[in-house]
Amino acid sequence: FRRAHTLTVLFILTCALGYVTLLEETPQDTAYNTKRGIVASILVFLCFGVTQAKDGPFSRPHPAYWRFWLCVSVVYELFLIFILFQTVQDGRQFMKYIDPHLGVPLPERDYGGNCLVYDPGNETDPFHNIWDKLDGFVPAHFFGWYLKTLMIRDWWMCMIISVMFEFLEYSLEHQLPNFSECWWDHWIMDVILCNGLGIYCGMKTLSWLSLKTYKWQGLWNIPTYKGKMKRIVFQFTPYSWVKFEWKPASSLRRWLAVCGIIFVFLLAELNTFYLKFVLWMPPEHYLVLLRLVFFVNVGGVAMREIYDFMDDPKFHKKLGQQAWLVAAITVTEFLIVVKYDPYTLTLSLPFYITQCWILGIILVLTWTAWRFFIRDITLRYKEIRRQKQEHRHERDKCLSNGDGHSALLEEPNGNKPRERKL
Repeated sequence: FRRAHTLTVLFILTCALGYVTLLEETPQDTAYNTKRGIVASILVFLCFGVTQAKDGPFSRPHPAYWRFWLCVSVVYELFLIFILFQTVQDGRQFMKYIDPHLGVPLPERDYGGNCLVYDPGNETDPFHNIWDKLDGFVPAHFFGWYLKTLMIRDWWMCMIISVMFEFLEYSLEHQLPNFSECWWDHWIMDVILCNGLGIYCGMKTLSWLSLKTYKWQGLWNIPTYKGKMKRIVFQFTPYSWVKFEWKPASSLRRWLAVCGIIFVFLLAELNTFYLKFVLWMPPEHYLVLLRLVFFVNVGGVAMREIYDFMDDPKFHKKLGQQAWLVAAITVTEFLIVVKYDPYTLTLSLPFYITQCWILGIILVLTWTAWRFFIRDITLRYKEIRRQKQEHRHERDKCLSNGDGHSALLEEPNGNKPRERKL
């Protein structure tokens, strides 16, 4: 019944757009008409999707909110496919239709350089290196990792992704000068202060959400105005709570799934920097911020769908639609980077960086083989050996019942002796 009403609204909106178009005089600007037509088409598609798309795992603040972001995922993926099939020059100049200030090569900012915490050569401000690094990206790092913790809901996975990304910055700073930072900027400001504090606050929020009592009451059934206001605020909290227990070492399937999640997270993080580099977008541009807001909303749904699929595959037989879209978007962004600037991506790693990554991969593969193959075989062999020893002990106990005679010999010949079974 509600969907029928929303379809009526969609029909009225379409008629209104057509009526306005017929009334006004169409401008003779081809670019303006093209942009306006594309925006109107996207709005109609979003209205249709919000009313007719499949509901996801979240229902607060409203299922339509999450259906909206699902449809935005489809629109963004189609936009990426369009950019992927353009030439490098056309793709960069196409960004001018979104913002006329884009499509211009940008100078890269190097965050490295002078890494002295206290610079005695600067008498006016010896701590100027620290103040130079305290820009708008410091609170962005904190809030970003706070929200990522709410999505992943696991402390050790967040810390692994945080530390691994710093190693990736070390490894790829020869490709992007933006990755070049001071050691204390990597490990003190990023990992400990920004990322670590964000993860800590996120875990505290998760602890509060897990202890909260989820007992809902209708707004009009609450007698006091204070209770009504509190109910409105709690509308933006989860309807119920599911604690994520990834248990990566419990089985090979879960271990590979967790490794895949970490890989996709790191790839999406790298795409943020490489897309800015190949499409000539400044870091402070609003499109970069909109992309991060987009991933915050769709990433939470995708992580819940992935966990449901891993935790209960009998009930959730298919991976969720939002999870598939997030994976497709991440891969498409990477393909754009590969097509638009293959030279940068093919710059060879320094030899010592290559050695470190080879050593890390060998260690991970060795641990995987030991944990899920060699260890299981060893434990199975020990269990079989223990069972044989117990059976031998029981047989000896049965054969010797105190007087030196076997109680099994007195059994009828028709029955199979227990000794032979053992």
